[in-house]
Amino acid sequence: MQMAPQIRLIQNNDTIMSEKIQSTLVNTIPLWKSQMVIAIGLDHSQDAAKAQREVTDATNELLKKNAEALKMATIDTAKESERGIVDIETLTQTNQTLIDTLDEVMKIQAEGRTKRAEAEVELTRIEDEMRKKILEVSKVQQ
Repeated sequence: MQMAPQIRLIQNNDTIMSEKIQSTLVNTIPLWKSQMVIAIGLDHSQDAAKAQREVTDATNELLKKNAEALKMATIDTAKESERGIVDIETLTQTNQTLIDTLDEVMKIQAEGRTKRAEAEVELTRIEDEMRKKILEVSKVQQ
């Protein structure tokens, strides 16, 4: 007698659990699936946002560096374009060297003239001496 109600209770419990499991399969598992899809989607969105932030930061940094490089190149170009082909210091030094060279040449030429004049006087004296000697020799030989 007790067995029949116990079996019915167990059958009833089994039916309830079976319906509960069925309800879980029908409702909970699709809910879990959708939540997993959402979680994965959010993770991908966060990764994409992080990647976009890094790209934006890199782009901003690149723009700043390029602007600075352009500034420096433009300033250097402007300085060089305003600079003369030859620096005034170079012209001054070259001019002074040329003047010194001309002074040295004039000094050497003056010394050369003086030495030639002295040599001419000496040659004249030597010639006179030689003439005298030749005259003496020719008088002695006659």
